[in-house]
Amino acid sequence: MSDAMNYLLKARPDAMGAYFKFLKGAGTHLDPKTRDLISVITKVDVQTENGLKQYLSRALRNGCTPNEIIDALLMAFPTLGLAKIIWAVDIILAMDISDFAIDALNETTEWHDLGALDGFADGQATYIKIDYRSLFVFRKGETIRVYDSTCPHQVTNIPELAICENHLTCPKHAWKFDLETGDCIEKGNHPLKSFEARVENGVVQAWW
Repeated sequence: MSDAMNYLLKARPDAMGAYFKFLKGAGTHLDPKTRDLISVITKVDVQTENGLKQYLSRALRNGCTPNEIIDALLMAFPTLGLAKIIWAVDIILAMDISDFAIDALNETTEWHDLGALDGFADGQATYIKIDYRSLFVFRKGETIRVYDSTCPHQVTNIPELAICENHLTCPKHAWKFDLETGDCIEKGNHPLKSFEARVENGVVQAWW
């Protein structure tokens, strides 16, 4: 939230409280994904970069796919116009979110080979890159957990240096994750995005 918004909340709590209550009630009969897509469109319409990033992150957390977000922006073309859509896509591309890669948008789901099981140290996490996607692979015995490298807070790409034993800490806002479960255990309350994983003929595979 901006400094100006915080100021208004303190200066005029009754008026601003009513405003936020109205916004919350206005979406009562919409499912979360629809609400999030509309919020993304409104932030693009007023060209608020931080707002777009915030609501884009929320939309992805709540199950919106990149294809749905792109469709929503294009469906809003009559009010947004091409210039604002291009502005929004430039910001999204600069965020370097793997799911927005062209190959990801056009890809059919399948099992992907990540490497030999013996190549992943037991009790440790390994950072790997498969085509356009960066991943953290955590092995405990024969159990494999595979996570997307983007933080669910603001879809920041978490680097390899963020690994500390069986934990992962995003350097941007210090959200800390348990790599055995993917749960956020400090600062935030959203888990890492995980992929179904298996070991097939000694090879670790993930489904996306």
